Amino acid sequence: MFHSFFPQPKLFFTSLVVWTLICIALWYGAVASLGDHLGFVMPAEGQEPYDLSFFLVPGNVWFYGYFLLCVVVIGVIWHILARNHPWKIWSIWGTSFIILVTYFGVQISVVINNWRRPFGDTLQNALSKQGNITVWDFYHLMIVFAQIAFLSIFVSILTDFFTSHYIFRWRAAMNDFYMSKWEKLRHIEGASQRVQEDTMRFSSVLEGLGISLINSVMTLIVFLPILLALSNYVSELPVIGHIANSLFWLALFWSIFGTVLLALAGIKLPGLNFRNQRVEAAYRKELVYGEDDASRAQPPTVAELFGNVRRNYFRIYFHYLYFNVARYFYLQADALFITFMLVPTIVAGTITFGIFQQISTAFGQVSNSFQYLVNSWTTIIELLSIHKRLKAFEAAIDDEPLPKIDRHYLERDPNIVHVDG
Repeated sequence: MFHSFFPQPKLFFTSLVVWTLICIALWYGAVASLGDHLGFVMPAEGQEPYDLSFFLVPGNVWFYGYFLLCVVVIGVIWHILARNHPWKIWSIWGTSFIILVTYFGVQISVVINNWRRPFGDTLQNALSKQGNITVWDFYHLMIVFAQIAFLSIFVSILTDFFTSHYIFRWRAAMNDFYMSKWEKLRHIEGASQRVQEDTMRFSSVLEGLGISLINSVMTLIVFLPILLALSNYVSELPVIGHIANSLFWLALFWSIFGTVLLALAGIKLPGLNFRNQRVEAAYRKELVYGEDDASRAQPPTVAELFGNVRRNYFRIYFHYLYFNVARYFYLQADALFITFMLVPTIVAGTITFGIFQQISTAFGQVSNSFQYLVNSWTTIIELLSIHKRLKAFEAAIDDEPLPKIDRHYLERDPNIVHVDG
């Protein structure tokens, strides 16, 4: 699943994590202060540009150069180490490009968040008849937003086009690898489906989860300092009172609560989804055999196989019932959580509408990043079920025992030949 596309995947991804931590430590330990010393300074809180000039701020330019250097260094190292790997251009440099463009997308979100303060304050002043607001003040802000939006659209279209090719290359790598081992794999139940469908689903689902994870990490890196700065505007919290860096602790607590809640509620779903693929495959295979062999797909056999399908679906429906109760309860509460916690601050009148907009957006960005598992749980369930099916291929290729559930179906169906004979 991985080594067909990535060079030494365990070492590759481990090195990426370690290198990321090293780069972050270097940035906060020395590189950022060096940039300040050289004149690459970030504007003070509340004075950040809210238009496209944001990307030309000296402090941002300094970080962009450092970030690009970090990505290129690790890319060159792995390009040399994986000189014989057939998919190194897509796996190494394609992944590098996705990381870079994902970070740029997060930066666009920062600009939009900066824009919310002047727009919110202008709206508040206009409604309260203060500040001599004119129609052109609003038109100017809308034109600025349109410029940011068009840039965001362009980046999104470019990213979607590239990742579509990236996904197909990953699928092609798995397809080439599995077909080179076809003699060992063809006896596995549903082998054709696993090569044709599961490889496509695995690459696309994992790519989506990977981009979401990268986006979550990037968002945390970018928005956490913003959220910590905005915490200064929060006077006190309900029941709790005043605490330092209150918005950060609220985001962390609320995200952990949601993650634990949905993890416990959905703990049975990956196995049920995998079993659903198995019973569907067994039912489908018997019908296919019945097309060419009159002795197959007899009513008692079909009834038993479809009964397995029905029982598994009904179990899935039951477990998704209470999972969705927990999920929708949390999502509805999430929509009001930050507003509820800001009620004392709003009543005290210590923030403007523009600052409230900034706080809401920054809190949403950080809490959504912390809620990676919450937002991705149903997709993770699908990925785990696909992974279980492809693990049988890995076992057959390495001449290892099949997973327990595959052995169970082999024992029950005498028409399926075991890979070892």
